[in-house]
Amino acid sequence: MGDSGSRNSVIRAAGAVLWREGPAGPEIALVHRPKYDDWSFPKGKLDRGEHVLRAALREVEEETGVAIRLGRRLPTTTYLKDGRPKRVDYWSASPVNGAAFRPNDEVDLLEWRTVDEAARLLTYERDVDLLHEFAAGPLRTRPVVVLRHASAGEKSQWRDLDALRPLDAQGRREAGLLARLLGAFGPARLHSSLTARCLETLLPYSLATGIEPVTELAFTVGRATAERACARLVELVEATDGPLVVCTHGEIVADLVIELCRRYGEKVPEDPSLRKAGFWVAHLGGDQITGRTSIAALERHSTEPR
Repeated sequence: MGDSGSRNSVIRAAGAVLWREGPAGPEIALVHRPKYDDWSFPKGKLDRGEHVLRAALREVEEETGVAIRLGRRLPTTTYLKDGRPKRVDYWSASPVNGAAFRPNDEVDLLEWRTVDEAARLLTYERDVDLLHEFAAGPLRTRPVVVLRHASAGEKSQWRDLDALRPLDAQGRREAGLLARLLGAFGPARLHSSLTARCLETLLPYSLATGIEPVTELAFTVGRATAERACARLVELVEATDGPLVVCTHGEIVADLVIELCRRYGEKVPEDPSLRKAGFWVAHLGGDQITGRTSIAALERHSTEPR
């Protein structure tokens, strides 16, 4: 993939610690690159204008033949590449299909190894450190997404009932992008404010997955209090063991994020707000020691590539 940045610009890349269940515990996918004669995790550079979540999915599938679902966010790796800073964003990931690996010029070997074997085979110490971070956390997590609706024009210019205000052209584009980005975490239960702009934000995702959104007064601006919205979110989190998406308004987002952090043991972000069409993902998993549900990772995204 080409990269036309300046000598001082950061090279952006994305990848995953891809794992599957094995007879002796998790097995990790490692790839061998003949150009460098090294063993590493599947990863690669972002295409121009590509979102990091989409890049992680694409690069892993290109290098391993495995379509994946992203799990918790892992630490970012930074290092110098040919005199330029390089940043690689990583996630834990699990397969959603069987491997159909085909050797090519970039990757000629794919090996599935236990954690101990992978630690010995990896070429770079930074990858060994990343593997240890992966192994120290919960293998399985479930994403809880707090989503702010996409762009819906200016409230001051809308003359009808505010709940009927629809997405504008930018918002419709953002909703389409969101369908692909949220899909990285697997099919999710959808809960939404009753307003047109929130339901329209989820529409492309709903059509792509066949999952119908459940409308909630508790997440509807003008009809919800912060206390009720937070209580309902916790009810939903406790009632489901799979991915969950809640689409709501800027006035409610921060309260929901703060409640998730306080209840599930994560430091509250300095700025828990979201831009329109932005979303937080809290990856919930069982604590390794206590077994209690806790946030294993927290990440924020917008539809714009960064």
